[in-house]
Order: sequence, then structure tokens, then C-alpha cells
Amino acid sequence: MSAFAFAFPAALVALVLLPVIWWLLRLTPPRPLAEVFPPFAVLASILKREETPAQSPWWLTLLRMLMAAAVILAIANPVFNPRTNTLSGNGPLVLVLDNSWAAASDWPRRVETAGMLIDDAESRDLPISLVLTAERQHDAVPVDAATARTRLAAAEPRPLPADRAGAVASLATALAGTAPGTLAFITDGVAGGEKDDTVAALQGLSPVDFRLIAGDGAPALAVTAAANGADALSLTLTRLDGGAPRSLNLTAHDMRGRPIATGTATFAAGERAATGTITAPFELRNDFARITVDGLANAGGTYLLDDGFRRRRVAFLSGDVVDASQPLLSPLHYINRALAPYADLIEPSVADLSVAIPELLDQNPSVLIMADIGRLPEEAQDKVERWIEAGGMLVRFAGPRLAAAPADDPLVPVLLRKGERALGGALSWSEPQPLSAYPANSPFFGMRAPEDILVKRQVLAEPTPDLAGRTWASLADGTPLVTTGPLGAGRIVLFHVSAETGWSNLPLSGDFVEMLRRTVQLSRGGGASAKAGDAQGLPPYRLMTASGTLAAATGEAKPLAAAGSGKIATYDNPPGLYGTEDGYVAHNLLPAGYTIRPLPVAEAASLAREPLAGKETWSAKPHLLTLAALLLLVDCAVVLFMGGAFALSRRLPKRSAAVLLMVLAAGALLAVPGQSRADDAKPGDEDILSRLDTTHLAYVVTGETDVDRISERGLAGLTEFLTYRTTLEPGEPVGVDIASDELAFYPIIYWPVSATAAMPSSAAISRIDAYMRSGGTVLFDTRDQYATLDGSSTSPNTERLQAILANLDIPPLEPVPADHVLTKAFYLLADFPGRYAGSPLWVEAQLDRKEDPSRPARAGDGVSPIMITGNDFAGAWAIDASGAPLLPTVPADETQREHAFRAGVNIMMYMLTGNYKADQVHVPALLERLGQ
Repeated sequence: MSAFAFAFPAALVALVLLPVIWWLLRLTPPRPLAEVFPPFAVLASILKREETPAQSPWWLTLLRMLMAAAVILAIANPVFNPRTNTLSGNGPLVLVLDNSWAAASDWPRRVETAGMLIDDAESRDLPISLVLTAERQHDAVPVDAATARTRLAAAEPRPLPADRAGAVASLATALAGTAPGTLAFITDGVAGGEKDDTVAALQGLSPVDFRLIAGDGAPALAVTAAANGADALSLTLTRLDGGAPRSLNLTAHDMRGRPIATGTATFAAGERAATGTITAPFELRNDFARITVDGLANAGGTYLLDDGFRRRRVAFLSGDVVDASQPLLSPLHYINRALAPYADLIEPSVADLSVAIPELLDQNPSVLIMADIGRLPEEAQDKVERWIEAGGMLVRFAGPRLAAAPADDPLVPVLLRKGERALGGALSWSEPQPLSAYPANSPFFGMRAPEDILVKRQVLAEPTPDLAGRTWASLADGTPLVTTGPLGAGRIVLFHVSAETGWSNLPLSGDFVEMLRRTVQLSRGGGASAKAGDAQGLPPYRLMTASGTLAAATGEAKPLAAAGSGKIATYDNPPGLYGTEDGYVAHNLLPAGYTIRPLPVAEAASLAREPLAGKETWSAKPHLLTLAALLLLVDCAVVLFMGGAFALSRRLPKRSAAVLLMVLAAGALLAVPGQSRADDAKPGDEDILSRLDTTHLAYVVTGETDVDRISERGLAGLTEFLTYRTTLEPGEPVGVDIASDELAFYPIIYWPVSATAAMPSSAAISRIDAYMRSGGTVLFDTRDQYATLDGSSTSPNTERLQAILANLDIPPLEPVPADHVLTKAFYLLADFPGRYAGSPLWVEAQLDRKEDPSRPARAGDGVSPIMITGNDFAGAWAIDASGAPLLPTVPADETQREHAFRAGVNIMMYMLTGNYKADQVHVPALLERLGQ
């Protein structure tokens, strides 16, 4: 079916001149002789010999003849066109034209092909039935050539798959049993589902001539899925042909259509699926609105993104610090593992909340998660409130600190009861409670019914009329597990259990991951995906054209139902954005996991397959002119060579470049910088190094000379006792100014509380709070022997301590129990006396952990960040330069002083080893020591 023709055949007459050109080209000037003559020889050769032209070499003549022939043929313009457009039979011409998304890339050639067939039918006065497969209604009634040409000119590709079954049915009805003369199926080559019998159905119409006309399939590819990973955006693509490897360029556009990032996707040989990536910073990826395949202007090569796709930035804080060697005990460990695949997580670089919270909010997170933080510094709380009111989302998890927080906390969504619900209370249960089904107003609605999740501890919400509407999840007894409430344009969400496994096994379940993911996904300003469950559906907002661009919605599209966004596009729901300007859902051409397949034509193997018009129509004129130009260059090079123009001089310069090389070498040596040492030491670095090399006991400088002297001498006495009684050899005690000095060097800081000393500033208290949050411990000593902290009987020092603690986020406290590791860390102690012996030692309460009754010491999964006593430890430890006690004990008893030193040793061992003494490996040694 191929044809060959000349556009200007008259130019071929010039070929008869080739013999004349051959004769003219045979003559060429003789090659000059290059000889060196002495002066007299030159004079002798004045008389010139007669020269005759030499004959041109035959190969040079042939070269020039080929050049002339190439020019003549180029002027004649040979054209190769494989198409012939002759129709068979006397029946009507039937044109079945795919105007689907895959036909958009080469739509003009498809229209040209159909137009050529219509022209042939018009020359034979045949009726024409034109049916388009991607239309809502298929009009296949035969018409005349002019009407068919008008319909063809008005036709346009659609951003939809082809509906060939409806087109064939309409065609069979329109023909009413009349057999077509020629049936031309101009297909996009893409199968309409797993089973597509279009070819067999068209053959069932009994055409005299059946032509299957298609492109090469290379443009038929589509993007089916996108995932916003931690470092890059990944895309899934599918293609029609699985032949040679193919590399594609991807471009990401923002809402205004501007390209802002690029990437690549590569199909391996024989593969029909590929994964592409676009690497860009987190902030830039969140501006992606549309991904396109370069050079592919159709709906398959465009993938729309909505707000639900954008990767959130989540900041989180914890009120507790757990050793890195025990990550499973960290309140943030399970949150991190749950959200890492779906969000970018950021943590503060400092523990001071007054500094950490502004640092996190400056990074513009979508969600702020706080695990067991009961009290925020006043300035930090104001910033968090303003951030939420501007549209942020705060997610809080309960814990001992939150349970002890004041009832007027504005950063909780519901009114909470003081304390927490635990076994043994009036509202307790005998067994841990499971979860009930999620309510319909919850974003968790639709998740499978929770199983095997048990809650053994929670903070309770006060019953209010709107509590049910604020509850996203509850326990089987009806008490809330997850509550929420608005604050300005933002939202607060509270999980009434802790973020680790101390209160429930929820963090170990898959429901925890899905609950957090759905909660974080709601962190937007009225996102449309939150409304996807509405019965009315989402109205069309912007619809995709066949070329892959967005345009205003037309009246033909219908609202998108909740289940429609994950299905293949239809005429009722074409690809585009559904919703409003405030929020929308992206509905793409093909769903995730879809694979495009070639149209099955195995049963039509005998059909003649034709390419589209112009597919192989090409002119040889440019190639012939290029050949002539190349031959001309070769001819010029040959002539120059024969004339001696390429003769090279054989004389080389005699001067050597050694001097230049020596100069360059010397310059290189001079350019090498000499060794130097930067003196970047700062004042105080030596003191810092000394603190790092040796453990030092520290005390807070109050500014009162007598108090500070007793503190310094007391810690000096304890240091000496530790040196002689243990393997620990601390350095000299250090007095610290909590407002300016670095506190992280010291495992414990002794704070002698004095009512007459200056009240610490809020910045200094924030630094102490950060120090305790980072793993340090502060030992508050009121030195007044009072045992109560609730205000029933207080001294001035105790009142000052209460004022200090009011600005600290501290956990619930309890006197050291008899089975606490502090009682057995080094010495076996029943109490912790100092200069006085009437006040207990208060430490962090461990109420949420059940211990094995056979365990000799209760495990503390961390070290208490705070200790409080009124026994004046430093007064009992204080010694003078000769080692004699400075102050007497009350009552005067050296045994009490010895026990005070032992209490100090146990506190230091507890600080430096944590729950080391409570490990089961030491049970035999402890039992032997107890004589059991």
C-alpha cells in the first residue's frame, strides 16, 4: 500500500545533463610541484616549459557526478507516502472514531485520516456513518459527505475512556442490517477494560472491507497514582506498549500553572509500569497542584493533586524524657513511628518550652502534638493559642502531668476532672475497658470495629450537654477516649490516654496509626475531603480538558459522590477538581493500580492494519540536500589536499619550555597554604571541659552568703564521703546561677529554698523546667522540716517553694515508698534524714505501673526530675576545712548524720544509675544481702 512520487517531476530532465557534466569535470589543473632551487637554478628555469592539463581522477569525477545528481533529485522533491485511500464495496462508509483521552495527542492526524476517507466516499457518492466513541450519545445515522465533514470538524477529543460498546450498539441500530462497504475503525489502541470485544462486534456487522487504523501506541501512557514521601514525590505510570525502554520528564506545577520542580520516570524494557520521582523540599512539594508528563498533552499525562495529598509538617513535644536506650518507654516513640510515613516530623532543639514552642511554631507546622504536658509557660501558652486561632491543630495526649494540670487550662477541648481514672476509685472498673464503635460524626467512622484494645487508665471529662458532639471515640462504658473542640479557626484534639503503653495498649495497635493519620489529615482550613461523606456529593469546581489543562466546570458534569473519587472517570464525573474554592477533591482519569492494555485483535489477525494519515509520509528533499552538502565538503577537502594546503611544517621550535615549567612549579609551591591553627577558643571553655571530665555536684546560688556557704560546704562534705565510700570521685562543688549558667553539666542541682532570697525570674524558671525535662533532677530543700505541701501548714520557705512550683510543669509527687529503688540504690535505708529527720523525701509518683510482688525494688523507668525535702541535707553534710561538722543535727545524733550521708549517697547512685539496681539480674545479690 505504499506509493512513491515526485513533487516536481519536471526537474528530473536535468539528469540528461550528467554526461556533459562528466566531460567538463574530467579536466583539472595539474598539481603544482614544490621544489627548492638555488638562486642560479631559478635563473636557469626562466624559460617555462609548455604545460598541458592533466586528466581528473575517475573517483573525483564520480564524486562530483553524485553531488550533481543529489541536487537534481532534491529539486524534484521525492515524497514517500504509504497510504492509498480506495474504498471497497458499494455500501456506506462507516467511520468508528475513538475521541478518547489517548487520541488527544495525535488528534489532527486522526481527523485527517477520517477526512481522506470521507473525500473518497464523496467521490463515489457513498453515504457516511460517523460515530464517536467517547460521547454521551452516539449518532450513527448515515449522512452525506458534507454533513459528515461538518460533524468531523466539530468533533474533539474527550478526557475520558472510550465507550465502544455503546457506539457499536448505536451503529447496529442505525444501519438496520445494511452491510457496510468499508468499515474503518480509527482506534486509540487502548482496551476498554479487561475484556474488550469491539473488533469482533464490528466484524459482526459484515463489512466488505474492514480497516483497523491506529497509531504506534507510544503516546498512550497515563499517571495513575502519586505519593508524597519523606524526601520526594513518587508517581506511578502505566503505558500501552511494553517494548523498548523509555525515559520521561515530569514537571510539577503550582495552582497558577507555573512549573516549580522537575523529575524523571523510566520504563524498563518490556515493562508497562514505572515509578517516577520529583525531589523537592517539603515546602515546595506542598505547593504542587498538578503533575504533567512533558510532551504528552492529554488527560492521561496529567495528575491532579488536592489538599489531602499535601504532606503535613507535625511538631511534637513531650513532658517526659526517657533514656535513648529505652525508646519503647518514650511518649513520642509510637507517635513518631505512626506518623513518619505520612508527615514530616520536627522536634525542638532545646527542652525549654518558652524557647522550644516559638521555635517550632516559626517552622509553620500543620499540627502540634504535646504528650503529657500539663502546664505551659505563660508566654508560650499565648503563642500556642494564637497559632490555633489562626488555623492550627493541637493534639494532646494525657498523662500524670496533664491529670495534675489546673482545671482552667484553655488548651483542652472539654472540661476535665482533677486527677485520672484508675483502679480502686468510685468510678473504676474491675477490668480494663475496650473501645466502642466510632460515632458517625468522627473522622474515624468507617474504620473497622476496634478489637483487642484495652484502656486501664484515663483522664475523665466532666459531663456537659455537648460532650457527645465533641467525642470522636469512647470506651464501652461511654466515657470519652478522644474529644475535640474548635478554637478560632483551628482545632484542639485530646486523647484521654497516654501516648505510650502505660495507660493502654492503643499505641501498639494499627488503629492508633490510622487514628493519628486521619486526625492529622484534618489539619486544614475547611478541606473538602472532610465533607466527602455528604449525601449530595461535591459539585464540579474545575474540570480537565482533553489536553490536560483545567477549565471552568460545565453543566454536563454531576456532583462527585464519596465513593467516586477512587474510580475511573466517566462522562458524569470527568477528571477534575470537585468542591469549592475553599476546599476540593482531585478526581483523576484512572484510579490507583489501573493498568492500560492494548486493544485485543487476536481474532482479527487477518485484518490489514494501517497507520494514520501522514504517519509515514515524508519528503526525501532535506536528506538529498544534506547529502549534496556533505559531498561538497568532501570535494573541497580533496582539492585542498591535492593542492598541498595540508602540508605541515616539519620544523619544531628549538627552545625548550623548561624555564616556563619551572616557573609554574614554583608558583604552585608558593600557592600551597601553610599549616595554621585557628584560635577559636572562648572565655570559659576550660571550665566547660573540666565540668565534662569530672562529675560535679551543683547548688543554686541564692545570693545569701550564709545559705550559699552551707550549700557549698555541704556538697563538699558529701563529695568527700562519696570519694571514700564509693568508686565515684566527684570534683569540687559548683555554685550555679540558674538564670545564666549552663545547667546540663550537672546530674543533680541542690536548691536551698529561702523566702528572703530574690524570687527567680520566669526565664530562670523556664531554664530549670527545661533542665528537668532534659533528664536532670532538682533537689528542693526547704530546710524547715515541714512535711506538707498542700498549704495546710506552711512556713515562709514552703510558701516560696509553692510559688516556684506553680510555674513548673511537674508530675504528681509522692513520698519515697518502701520499695522504691532509692531505698536500695547503695545503702539499705528506711528514711532519708538530714539535719532534721521529720520530713519525707518527695519524688515523682509511679502510680501507673504494676510491679511484680516478688521484685525487691520497684523499677523506675526513669529518674525523678524533682525531689523535695525539708530535712536540710546540706546542713547535715557541711564540714569545715578539717572535716569537722559545721552544724549539729536536731536532735544531736551522729548516727543521724551518718544516715544523712548515706541518703546523699543513695540519691547520687539513683541519679547516675537510674533503675539499674532494680534490674532482675541483681535480685539474687539483693536477696543474699537481705539475708533471705
